[in-house]
Amino acid sequence: MHQNQIRERMHLSIYKVSKMDCPSEENLIRNAFTHMSESVAFSFDLQKRIVRIYHSDSPDNINSRMTSLGLGAKSLSHELVDGDEVQQLIEDASARDVREMKVLKWLLAINAMMFVTELGVGLAAESAGLIADSLDMLADAAVYGISLYAVGKAARYKSRAAHVSGYMQLALALGVLLEVTRRFVYGSEPISLLVIGAGLVALIANVICLLLIFKSRNDGNHMKASWIFSTNDVLANVGVMTAGVLVYFTNSQIPDLIIGVIIAGLVAWGAVRILRLK
Repeated sequence: MHQNQIRERMHLSIYKVSKMDCPSEENLIRNAFTHMSESVAFSFDLQKRIVRIYHSDSPDNINSRMTSLGLGAKSLSHELVDGDEVQQLIEDASARDVREMKVLKWLLAINAMMFVTELGVGLAAESAGLIADSLDMLADAAVYGISLYAVGKAARYKSRAAHVSGYMQLALALGVLLEVTRRFVYGSEPISLLVIGAGLVALIANVICLLLIFKSRNDGNHMKASWIFSTNDVLANVGVMTAGVLVYFTNSQIPDLIIGVIIAGLVAWGAVRILRLK
């Protein structure tokens, strides 16, 4: 009876938000209500820029929070609801969290396995490109672990998880540049066929990661960060294979070192994009 009574007291406030056109604004709105009770639920239509807020607070408090965001929020209507829609939203969110956890566990496993594989082959092949890509896999595995922590938590935790992973990527980019410099100074003789083979396996693994994460890529900044990482990884894998082909035909380590620098640049740019997420 108590739960039914709570549902009967729920309100529905509908807003038109003129400056809401991407998940960043959605997360900003969610953050504004973080300290309220758990009875707050949301329904977003980014295309129409409409947000529905189900709550048990006073409409004036809701309106104050929305207008303070500076997103051009305009109240369209306010009404009482029985709470069934709220319950459905909660159930949908729970199902989404379960889906995210399954996806992230697969991504974590794939990237951890590919880190070990690429690092071993990279050391055997004396390839800066493969070693750089393996370190990228390691960082991604750590990122997916952080994202698992963020699943089901408030938007501020998801954004924090994304930002932590962004700083990790910046550290990785610096590490790759140091490794490329070391190999340039002391020399190396990359084994092109090993580089090409390992790059192809990594490419297949990362395409699988993209397919796994596609449906969840906009479910919070933590998942958006994961999508950015996997996209960059595919580009890096293509670069590693290209470097292997060039090493084969030129018999020079320079293409391998160049792709190491490019991978570092891709990683750094991905980190900047993530750190810009609000």
